[in-house]
This record gives sequence, structure tokens and C-alpha cells, in this order.
Amino acid sequence: MSSGKLFVISGASGVGKGTVLSRVMEVREDLKFSVSATTRPPRPSEVDGVHYYFISMEKFQEMVEKDEFLEYDLHAKAGYGTPLRQLEEKLRTWNVVLDIEPMGAKIVKQKRPDAVLIFIMPPSVEELERRLWGRGDTSDEQIALRMERAKWEMDQRDWYDYTVVNDDLDRCVEEVLKIIAEKAD
Repeated sequence: MSSGKLFVISGASGVGKGTVLSRVMEVREDLKFSVSATTRPPRPSEVDGVHYYFISMEKFQEMVEKDEFLEYDLHAKAGYGTPLRQLEEKLRTWNVVLDIEPMGAKIVKQKRPDAVLIFIMPPSVEELERRLWGRGDTSDEQIALRMERAKWEMDQRDWYDYTVVNDDLDRCVEEVLKIIAEKAD
């Protein structure tokens, strides 16, 4: 039986959730990151087992068939999922955070009603698009696709436990830390 609390953080690409999560984890030493599995190839800076578990589509399908994911999804021509075994191992000792898409978050909430879901919102759709353009590593087509998906994702925030607007990074981090403190301690 687990003793830790499960937290889910979601938000559209470009909203800054990775930065928020990184800062939160610097403060909360009792919080561990649940590493997702993916079938997409690693980016140059990504390390297997740290950023993702990089697996083949065949292995992914095998894990799906054996019910070894808490949640999984296929999007952007790749599979993504939360391996159940590593999550349960971490939850025995730690509070754990997942960084997943809204569809996965909904599945987590169905399977683990005690999970706390936090949605990170951009200050505006225009600001989100500006941030995506500012990265300088995304094609016009990819930005259009991400913006379309982002609008759908932002519509999902209503069924999350909490919504935090990332209009000021320090304030956003503090708000997320306050939620975690209230639910974990």
C-alpha cells in the first residue's frame, strides 16, 4: 500500500509547466518525478530513465496488453504512458508528480480518485503563442498544431482540482507549492 500522495500537473506546450515543476521539485525534497515511457526518439539533451524511458512501439504495445501503464496515450505519432510499477515503488516512500496530458490525467483521476490534479494555464492564448514562437525550434505547422491542441487542453481545466495561471513564474510556483503542502502534509 502506498503512503505518498500522487499529483498530476498538466498544461499546454509552452505554458512553462516544466520550469514550474523544476522549481517546485527543488523546494520539495519529498516529491519525486514519475518518469513516463515513450516510443518517440530521444532529443539530444534527454537521458533514458531520467526524462523518459525510451522504448519501442512493440514494447509499448506489450505493456498495454499486460496492463502495465496507469495511463497511456498515442499522439504525435508516438506512444506515451506512465509505467505502473515504477510509480507504485516511488509512492511507497515519496509523494510523486506526473507531468501528463489531460486525457491521461482524466484516466488517472478515474483510477486514483485521491490524485490531486493541477492545470497550469497561460495568461492568454496570445501569450502562449508568443512563447511557442520564442522557442525558435518549432515550425509554423507545429505551432499551429500545438495551438489547436492547446485550446482543447485549456477547455479541459474545469475538471481539474486546481487551475494556476502562469502569468508570473514566482507566484505560480508558490501557488503550486501551497497546493502540494496542503494535500501532502
